[in-house]
Amino acid sequence: MDQLRLLGLPQGADTGFLSSLPFHKDRCYTVFPGFCDVHVHFREPGFSYKESISSGSRAAARGGCTAVCAMPNLNPVPDSVPHLQPQLDLIRDTACIAVHPYGAITVGEAGQQLADLEALAPHVVAFSDDGRGVQSESMMRQAMETAKRLNKVIAAHCEDNSLLRGGCIHDGAYARAHGHRGICSESEWRPIARDIQLAAETGCAYHVCHISCKESVQIIREAKKSGVDVTCETAPHYLLLDENSLQEDGRFKMNPPLRGKEDREALLEGVADGTIDMIATDHAPHSAEEKSRGLEGSAFGIVGIETAFPLLYTHLVKTGILPLERLIHLMADAPRKRFGLPWRNEYTVWDLEESTVIDPRDFLSQGKATPFAGWQVYGRCAATILNGKSVYQHF
Repeated sequence: MDQLRLLGLPQGADTGFLSSLPFHKDRCYTVFPGFCDVHVHFREPGFSYKESISSGSRAAARGGCTAVCAMPNLNPVPDSVPHLQPQLDLIRDTACIAVHPYGAITVGEAGQQLADLEALAPHVVAFSDDGRGVQSESMMRQAMETAKRLNKVIAAHCEDNSLLRGGCIHDGAYARAHGHRGICSESEWRPIARDIQLAAETGCAYHVCHISCKESVQIIREAKKSGVDVTCETAPHYLLLDENSLQEDGRFKMNPPLRGKEDREALLEGVADGTIDMIATDHAPHSAEEKSRGLEGSAFGIVGIETAFPLLYTHLVKTGILPLERLIHLMADAPRKRFGLPWRNEYTVWDLEESTVIDPRDFLSQGKATPFAGWQVYGRCAATILNGKSVYQHF
């Protein structure tokens, strides 16, 4: 079909499904592999008033994702197979895409006792205490030694609690000008440096979640040069926003926070040179009430799974910062490779010429808090296909 462009698909990909889609004859469409977001919060079980696996997976499909990895800050925390089972049941019964759960590193994500990693290993994509940093070096060493034996990745939320000091945004010019307590960059990069040393000693496959500052980029860059098995992700908001974008609104509050202009530039450089391996959204929905309390009082977290590709395509690809093929690699290929997720005839179809304005009222996610509300972007998802079945269409 003259109106179709295939980009980044594996050799031998079965594209027979394309003939059944109701394409508009006056439009051009681009077909990619389905995206894989390795950092989402679908909030279920335990917090379905924020998001459910059903609503989260439908939002993911609208954003072009056919696979996601769901973080374990749930109730119950999936620190054992019995505690994981409710989540597995919900995924089986309500997810419209592939949802791969993380297992917790420690019991209750409390950092005091190792979770039942061996029993969890066959059922989870990796181990993480996301939302909380593992404060104890000895506990992280035990986790890495066990994960190494089990051939599993440790995906770390790197945050030194002793350096947080009640902060709500980056410890920079905006915080000082507006009287906010700041979160220093050291609270992120110091645990990364510690963990990279542990990964070098144990041989564990180590992945750093949502990096946000220039020091983190440099530490990981040097670790890769020395042969440490380390990968990392960043998120669209850290690439497109910095503290100069902040407003006194809860939709600008996330953890880690938006940092300085020089940090954003270092992240863009890391994406371009391969230091940063993939882009994930850290999709973290909350209720409207929880996000209505300003920067100081609102819950940490924003939504992003429905807007990630249009934002990055508009502001990185169309501006010449990244080739489109590189963006597809960061969002589809690299995540699957690192976390051992198979590609199963998963596609997403986009009209890259259509321009829209981001409106949270249109989101399929229950969460609506985004710093990108009102932004004009290019690219609209027309269809998402998993195993030959359409899980989202909008022609």
